[in-house]
Amino acid sequence: MTYRNGRLARGCGLVAVRQRLGTAKGVMFVTIEDETGNVNVIIWPSIQERFRQETLGASLLAVYGTWQCDGEVRHLVAQRLVDMSHLLGGLTVISRNFC
Repeated sequence: MTYRNGRLARGCGLVAVRQRLGTAKGVMFVTIEDETGNVNVIIWPSIQERFRQETLGASLLAVYGTWQCDGEVRHLVAQRLVDMSHLLGGLTVISRNFC
């Protein structure tokens, strides 16, 4: 399925990678993964502050935001984050964090 640029969207998946590059002005890049593949998520500093616990602690993360696409570059810009880790039960998940 193809989403148009600017469409409201949501995704939920296991957090595979968290990274905050020094050259990205505090923006955090998160990759979430489900059975259909990966979604790249952009989390601006203001959203990181508002959802700090979810941003840094969730193993299973729901993201509500705006879909952005430009050619082959596609990502979800977060507006709201929800920690859904409780749904994992006893499953241990390890993500790669580069923050």
